[in-house]
Amino acid sequence: MHRCMKKLKISSLYKVLVLVLIYVYIVVSNGLYFKKYEVGYGKVEGTIIDVSYIDDKVTIILSGKEKIRITKYKNNSTYEIGDVISASGEITVPVGNSIFNMFNYRNYLYSNKIHVIMSADSIEKISLSTGLYKIKSLIYKRIEQLESKSYVKTFILGDKSELDDNIKQVYQENGISHLLAISGMHISLLAAILTFVFKKIKCHHLIISLFLIFYAFLTSFTPSVIRATLFFIFSKSIDIKKLVIIVVSCMLIYNPYYIFNVGFLFSFTISFYLIMFSKLINRFNNYFVKVLIVSLISFLAGLPIVINNFYSINLSSVFLNIIFVPFVSFIVFPFSLLTLIFPFLDKILVIITNILENLSMFLNSFNIVITMCHVPFYIVLLYYIFITLTLHNFKCGIWLVLLLFLHANVKSFNSNYYVTSIDVGQGDSILMELKSKTILLDTGGITGSDYSIALNKTIPYLKSRGIKKIDYLILSHGDFDHMGEAINLVNNFKVEKVIFNCGGFNNLEQQLMKLLDKKKIHYYSCVNELNIDNNKLYFLHTRDFDNENDNSNVIYTEIN
Repeated sequence: MHRCMKKLKISSLYKVLVLVLIYVYIVVSNGLYFKKYEVGYGKVEGTIIDVSYIDDKVTIILSGKEKIRITKYKNNSTYEIGDVISASGEITVPVGNSIFNMFNYRNYLYSNKIHVIMSADSIEKISLSTGLYKIKSLIYKRIEQLESKSYVKTFILGDKSELDDNIKQVYQENGISHLLAISGMHISLLAAILTFVFKKIKCHHLIISLFLIFYAFLTSFTPSVIRATLFFIFSKSIDIKKLVIIVVSCMLIYNPYYIFNVGFLFSFTISFYLIMFSKLINRFNNYFVKVLIVSLISFLAGLPIVINNFYSINLSSVFLNIIFVPFVSFIVFPFSLLTLIFPFLDKILVIITNILENLSMFLNSFNIVITMCHVPFYIVLLYYIFITLTLHNFKCGIWLVLLLFLHANVKSFNSNYYVTSIDVGQGDSILMELKSKTILLDTGGITGSDYSIALNKTIPYLKSRGIKKIDYLILSHGDFDHMGEAINLVNNFKVEKVIFNCGGFNNLEQQLMKLLDKKKIHYYSCVNELNIDNNKLYFLHTRDFDNENDNSNVIYTEIN
């Protein structure tokens, strides 16, 4: 087999990859998949491969006829990875995104080979965890005892669920969130440690390969870990350039929906470019210069993926990675591994991760961030043409810079009008784009919930449209389901002016006014008319009632 692989030409493999990508396009564009559970009320049985709890809700990933995600509210039982259970409830197909360009929950589940979900009304435990699942469960229990458990879970198991959302946001803004994902870097370091331990044993490559396969099991076989593990196993017998194409093709044939997995895209794209331009990296002997070149190639290779998933780029991230890559590679990750084995190191790891967090938050204030709107596939392809040309000849970088400049200012060239109703559940939020001005009518708000619509929906959507500021935030009235996210929005996005309705101001409106005064943002109430880009907004309701809903702004406008 290895002889056949050696004789196989790269050009032939590229043709295979093109055919695989065509197959992927056909599958995902038509929403094709094979499910073994029927939609409707039903019963499933299988082994728990993941479980998490939030208040009284339990979420289980079950491996039965196929993988299925089960949720149950008012749960009083505890379950472990490896337990065999039977669950009854309503089986449905997961929904996609209800806001343009935003996170697609259905595609995310499909990329994890989960095609149906269940809302369970009863769960029965059949047998307890055994075998490898029992070992995984024990490792999770061991980690739960640690004060540094959020980082040990992140760096050892690839589970970021317990990291603080604000800290994750800072890492993302700094362009270093890739360091939190189990990737080739982690596998390489683990393989290096295992090689040092087993190097005197004759079949050490086989032993290390088995260790890495078990580690892939612990991390639930995430695409980046599968890729890195296969690279280690076969890199000695197959040319690495051929191996990249073979592995990505095989994984996409196995699951075409991997194409929606950001970790998969980052892992293969960056690996491919680092391999293709290894000669450029190896020109330099100085370690920090090499790290800079690697960081630059990684930044450019991941640029279109970052743009279409996070809608902004941080130009400082190339230099920030010079600081954080060695720090995570040689200190945080090894200490996380040692803390799992020797829990008495827990306090030291807490200090180290606190340094990581504080350093990241400090450097976050020096970021150079550019908002970039979502782009179609052909623009992504154009980016990769210019990126490849730039890395072959840095003089060609002028074309890449020009494309970035045009992309960052694309709103200036678009004179069309857009009105978008943003799905915020109860209440409403309507975005109006009128040539050079942007109006947001209401923000929505979920009473009694920590979930932020502004941070998770509104602001990402604004960025995906290339919007850098809101010229007018108009609030229909002071009820929470209409303006509950206004404070989060003002705190995290540029707002020029705010308009309130007629009548008195409730506590929520007064809190917002204090924030607006602090930020020196102008605000008005009981407005009669606005003239924006030669479009008039007429405020029809100017009487003062004794009821917040009756005092709502009622606005009439004509566009074109």
